[in-house]
Amino acid sequence: MLSERRLEVLRAIVQDYVGTEEPVGSKALTERHKLGVSPATVRNDMAVLEEEGYIAQPHTSAGRIPTDKGYRLFVDKLAAVKPMSPPERRAIQSFLESAVDLDDVVTRTVRLLAQLTRQVAVVQYPSLTRSTVRHVELLSMASARVMLVLITDTGRVEQRMIDCPAPFGEASLADLRARLNSRVAGRRFADVPQLVQDLAEAFEEPEDRSTVATVLSTLLETLVEETEERLMIGGTANLTRFGHDFPLTIRPVLEALEEQVVLLKLLGEAKDPAMRVRIGHENAHEGLNSTSVVSVGYGSGGEAVAKLGVVGPTRMDYPGTMGAVRAVARYVGQILAES
Repeated sequence: MLSERRLEVLRAIVQDYVGTEEPVGSKALTERHKLGVSPATVRNDMAVLEEEGYIAQPHTSAGRIPTDKGYRLFVDKLAAVKPMSPPERRAIQSFLESAVDLDDVVTRTVRLLAQLTRQVAVVQYPSLTRSTVRHVELLSMASARVMLVLITDTGRVEQRMIDCPAPFGEASLADLRARLNSRVAGRRFADVPQLVQDLAEAFEEPEDRSTVATVLSTLLETLVEETEERLMIGGTANLTRFGHDFPLTIRPVLEALEEQVVLLKLLGEAKDPAMRVRIGHENAHEGLNSTSVVSVGYGSGGEAVAKLGVVGPTRMDYPGTMGAVRAVARYVGQILAES
């Protein structure tokens, strides 16, 4: 276990390196921070930190920089999440509240996260598998054509055109709409197939039963088709500001960010609401070994339906980034709950 003083020295090294982009020396540490000890003592502490693998010496400098292990300890024990100021919180809320639909919410969230953190922002769309049905609308488009509109509790809207096997009257359509919503409204998508399996039998006319079966089949196909996870990414250009933070080139990072499967793994399980910080080599994808990922779940009613986060160099303002990610997730969840 490191002593409290050495933990303070590590904290100071991380803060200075993140702020100045320059390797940190013992003299600079004693001048900038009230460590209460001499530069010689700080040099000794730095030697221990280096021996333990928390800091390293770049080959061109006498100063030291944090390692992945050093950042990990900083995030786990030394970093307090930096809260957003009241004006910042009001600006976030105002910007997100102006969204007109779910796509707009996600687009605005990506832009906001990228601007607040100056990193690459990644936002996962709420998954239907973790959503509930808010309402099912059925609209007559012609005598034998119906539009199915599926609305989720997260504001997601799916539309399908259905060609019915026989004409379906307005009265029968209204009856089906009422019966369908009485069974599935407020219920999880995973429960829908079982809830509607015998619904067609409630209609007397064989032609009506056939049409109801077609509508239900389309509804269930929609649930299956839309289980694929969707992501939106923004702020990739921010990486160009950190060119020197990547050992050789940012190309492997950019290539990794283009792979949706990689990003989904980085964000982690959508149902897990906890904040996660993956640092450097903790990211399994080799192209992202020089980056850190800060992610958290968002959703309504205290349950996560998706994840959002940022990707940036390991030389990251962790307290500020974690605070921004957490604040944005909270407001997105509130907006989904009110939508």
